[in-house]
Amino acid sequence: MISQELHIYNSLTNSKEKFKSIEDNSIGMYVCGPTVYSDVHLGNCRTFISFDVIYRYFTHLGYNVRYVRNITDVGHLEENGEDRISKKAKLEKLEPMEVAQKYTNDFRNTLKTFNALDPSIEPIASGHIHEQIAIIKDLIIKDLAYESNGSVYFDLVQYDKNNNYGVLSGRDLENLKSNSRALDNQEDKKNEFDFALWKKAEEKHLMKWESPWSIGFPGWHLECTAMSTKYLGDHFDIHGGGMDLKFPHHDCEIAQSNGHTGKDPAKYWIHANMLTLNNKKMSKSTGNNILPNELFTGKNDIFSKAFDSNVIRFFFLQAHYRNVLDISDSALIASEKGYQKLLEIIKRVRNIEVSNDNNDELYDKIKKWEHKCFSCLNDDFNTPMLIAELFNSTKFINDTDKKIGNR
Repeated sequence: MISQELHIYNSLTNSKEKFKSIEDNSIGMYVCGPTVYSDVHLGNCRTFISFDVIYRYFTHLGYNVRYVRNITDVGHLEENGEDRISKKAKLEKLEPMEVAQKYTNDFRNTLKTFNALDPSIEPIASGHIHEQIAIIKDLIIKDLAYESNGSVYFDLVQYDKNNNYGVLSGRDLENLKSNSRALDNQEDKKNEFDFALWKKAEEKHLMKWESPWSIGFPGWHLECTAMSTKYLGDHFDIHGGGMDLKFPHHDCEIAQSNGHTGKDPAKYWIHANMLTLNNKKMSKSTGNNILPNELFTGKNDIFSKAFDSNVIRFFFLQAHYRNVLDISDSALIASEKGYQKLLEIIKRVRNIEVSNDNNDELYDKIKKWEHKCFSCLNDDFNTPMLIAELFNSTKFINDTDKKIGNR
């Protein structure tokens, strides 16, 4: 491993921290994957490409990484309480699992086009119903959850007596109380802000399973707790996801896990920021989005031409993963030029040969340049700083070419 220290920004403490894995040379990393009810949009892709870079860098440093990224195929509800995949299944006149499989395939194929590595494990929420029921039973025994008319809810007031809800987002219980509003079908809850661990299904609901409380389906937040615990244990190194998942999803995950195991699920929390279009959040639900294939083919009304997937990936990496990035035609055209420049630099670097005839000064220059490159990534995976360092290397490469006769 490189001798430099790696520092990462931990959303749990809102500060950069020296990274130290729980076990030497091994890392457990869980990243919240997509809800597969429609084609993956470009904003989703930015998040997963950010974590692909992080995964690749840890592996490059010599760590043995178990990278778990889930597929949510049940339980992600719209505000009106309808399951997103069930809703799409009705619209497309398909079985819910057909919908889930269709868009899971699209997600995987799209990330392959972006040259993203597969995770070590890609668990599916509907394949872990037993584990979710077991956690609910434990939370009920510990008086942190309660059954009401066939549904089960997490009791945030009870939890907050000995813990602090909202450590990631800063939205504590008092904040939730002052900002909660009356919604339909909330009468089963002790508190309006309690979240569902298990929902009793209506007869017409397409996705449902037997449980001790009702025929129903699990809550969205519980799924990730069950899968991360199963494959990475009660306490693992890194939990990641999009910035928009801090609240309520990740706050609820922390509460569930802490209530169930007595431990915070992850040592470090990493959140990737959003991609915007027209300076607005890119979102499936609002329609302000563009699909990757629409960019690859040029078949859209927003951009002037088609763009290669590597150019788009390079565009993403020109911004730090924690910063908002707005996509535009001019930005992609500039990235296309920058990407070609980078390829030329890489080609010239690969042609550099250090032999016994080269002096120590040249070797020292190369090692110092390499050290600078590592310093960039060791500063919270700072890819824009790395790209700038690569671009600034032109003079160094020219001097090297002259000395060893590569020109």
